[in-house]
Amino acid sequence: MRYLIVALLFVLSFHSCTPFTERMTGYLLHGIDVSHYQAQVNWEAIASQNISFAFVKASEGEDFTDSLFQSNWAALKRVGIKRGAYHFFRPTRSVYKQARNFISQVKLEAGDLPPVLDVEVTNGASNAITVMRIQTWLEMIESHYRIRPIIYTNLNFYHEYIAGNFDDYPLWIARYNKRSPKLDDDRQWHFWQYGDRGRIEGINGDVDFNVFFGQPEELEALCVPRPRVLSMKVE
Repeated sequence: MRYLIVALLFVLSFHSCTPFTERMTGYLLHGIDVSHYQAQVNWEAIASQNISFAFVKASEGEDFTDSLFQSNWAALKRVGIKRGAYHFFRPTRSVYKQARNFISQVKLEAGDLPPVLDVEVTNGASNAITVMRIQTWLEMIESHYRIRPIIYTNLNFYHEYIAGNFDDYPLWIARYNKRSPKLDDDRQWHFWQYGDRGRIEGINGDVDFNVFFGQPEELEALCVPRPRVLSMKVE
């Protein structure tokens, strides 16, 4: 018991010494991503703090749905923060059930960000099976929503499974560092999740911080297209 207490105190001490994630400078567009782990979010407060976009967890695997997705999704529309939804992928589970699980939760509208596939584990699936099932999910989702999904992953998983296989998909890369991700194939990421201990008014506890590489019009160009307004010339 004494050793257990010492170990616990060490872990708590280490975590308490870990600095909070500071907002990254040098980027115009900042965002966060949340799930039920952040509990109830005050999106009105978030909207007043230079947050341009937010990703929210919708689903995981074949049948898990995030209990706060629908309320977060509606609130983001209400406060005017650009919104995106993500699915946590399980390569050993049915791809078709996972795609249907996401689709059952997410109704995209004009101006929304594309669907996101969060892929960072294999759960023991082989390289070939993992790549094939990622491709199947992406194709099913693109066919349904008529927009190309975003791939979220970390650097190691990207270099092992994504590089060379999914070159036409927007990238959201996790790298908890002050230096931006450098991809071996020299591709440019679109979103960078640079820390998981961010603090912001409206959320009790830690939250992931992200930035977008580009200008507002480039972020808008990634999104579900808005209806074109035709001007009528009156003579």
